[in-house]
Amino acid sequence: MEALSHTNYDRRWHTPLASLITILLIICQLSTGIQLNLDDPGMRVRCPFRIAAAKTAARDMMSYYTGNQPGGIPGNLPDPYYWWECGAMFGSLLDYYYYTGDSQYNALLTDGMLFQAGPNSDYMTPNQTKTEGNDDQGFWGMAAMSAAEQKFPNPPANKPQWLALAQAVFNTQALRWDTQFCSGGLRWQIFSFNTGYDYKNTISNGVFFNLGARLAMYTGNQTYADWAEKVWDWTVATGLMSQDYHFYDGAHTTLNCSDVNKQVWTYNAGVHLLGAANMYNFTNGSQKWKDRVDDILNATSQFFSPTVPNVMVEIQCEPFGTCDTDNWSFKAYLSRWMAATTKMAPWTYDVILEKLRASAAAAALQCSGGSSGTLCGMRWTDGAKYDGTTGVGQQMSAMEVMQSLLIARVAAPVTNSTGGTSQGNPSAGSSGTFDPAMPQGAIQKKDRVGAGFLTTLIIISGIGSLWWMIS
Repeated sequence: MEALSHTNYDRRWHTPLASLITILLIICQLSTGIQLNLDDPGMRVRCPFRIAAAKTAARDMMSYYTGNQPGGIPGNLPDPYYWWECGAMFGSLLDYYYYTGDSQYNALLTDGMLFQAGPNSDYMTPNQTKTEGNDDQGFWGMAAMSAAEQKFPNPPANKPQWLALAQAVFNTQALRWDTQFCSGGLRWQIFSFNTGYDYKNTISNGVFFNLGARLAMYTGNQTYADWAEKVWDWTVATGLMSQDYHFYDGAHTTLNCSDVNKQVWTYNAGVHLLGAANMYNFTNGSQKWKDRVDDILNATSQFFSPTVPNVMVEIQCEPFGTCDTDNWSFKAYLSRWMAATTKMAPWTYDVILEKLRASAAAAALQCSGGSSGTLCGMRWTDGAKYDGTTGVGQQMSAMEVMQSLLIARVAAPVTNSTGGTSQGNPSAGSSGTFDPAMPQGAIQKKDRVGAGFLTTLIIISGIGSLWWMIS
C-alpha cells in the first residue's frame, strides 16, 4: 500500500423519493415512502431490495476491473490501483456471493485468485516484488481465508486450495517475524530495497493476527492461536495500541519503534476486532477476549460522526480532503469486519447494526455519480450532496456497508468440524520467501519457528470443543 500504511434504536427509516431507487432500497423501503419494519423476521431471511442494491454496487465496482478483458491480467486493477486492492476487492466479491448467492462473478474470482497466487502458491508473485508488502500479501491471504470460511466453490483439485493458500501466507509471514528490532513484529515491506522496509506498521501485524485467529478457528490448531496471542501482546507492548484501544499506524525500526505514528485508520480497528472475536470463540468464550472485543468496538466510535449519528468517517483524511487512492477503500474493511464480528460475538449485533444501518443509508445517498447515476462518493456524512469522487475504493466501501445489512440471513463461517470442505496444507509456504538483499543471519533460526510447528497435522477439534456462537 502506498499510504503511510496507510436495544434501543429506531429501526424504521424514511426514504426520500430519488433517482437512485435501486440503491435507496437498501433500507428496504419503496420510493413511495411505504415503511417496512426492519424487525420483521422475514427480513432476516429474504430482503430482495437489499440484494438489488448490493448487485448494483457490485456492477459499478466491477466496471473498473480489466482483468477479464482481452489483454488484461486476471486479479489485477489498472493504474492508479496497487495490487493489494484487487485482493481486497475480491474479498468484497466473496462477501457479495456469501450474502446474495449471486454467482455471476465466481468464475472471475476463482481465475484471478489462482492466477495471482504465484509459483509457490503463497501470493508472492514475482511481478509484484517492487511493491508487495506484508499487508498486501495479507489481504490476498484473508480473501482466501474468507473463501474457505464461506464455502466458496473449491478450485479444481489440481490447483491450490483456499485454506492452503491462507496457510501459506500465514507461514511465510511467521518466517518474517523480526526480533532484531522492536523485539518482534512484521515489517511493512518484505524486501529491503523497498521504501518502508524500516517501518513496522499496524495493519501488517493486524492482518497476521487476524489470519492466525481465523486459522485457529477453522483448523482447531492451537499454534495459530499462540501466534495470534503473540502478535497481540507485541502490538500492545510496542505502543501501537493505546490503553483506550485506539490502534496507531506504526513505528520505525531505526528508532526501535519508539516513534509511534499516532494516525488512526478504520481498517486497523476492524482487522483487530474480527481477530479478537475469533479468539473469543476459539478460547471457548474467555472473558479476556470478550473484554477486548467490547473495548475495540467501543473505541470504533471515533470513526462515526457525532453530527450525523452513526455514519462512518475516515477521520484521518476525509474531513480534510486528503484521502488517497488507498484510503478511499478503508471504510469497506471496517464495515466488512464489523458485520463478520456479529457472527463470532453475537452480543455485538445490535450495537454494530445500528452503525451499519445509518452508514449504509448515508452511503446510498452518495451513490449518484457517473454516467450511470449510481457511482458512489466517499463523504457519506454529506448525504445526497454527491462529493464528486469516484473509484474502486469509494465503490467498494459503499458496497460493503450496504451488503453488510444482509448479515443476519447467512450462516456463520464454517470450520473443519462444522462443514468446511476446503483442503489445507499446514506446511504450505514454510520454505519462506526471504529478501535477497538481507544479510543472512538477520533472522535467526530460533525465530523461524513457523516452518517447524506448522508441519504437524492439523488437529480437528470436535464440535463440543468449539464455542460456536451463531446469531
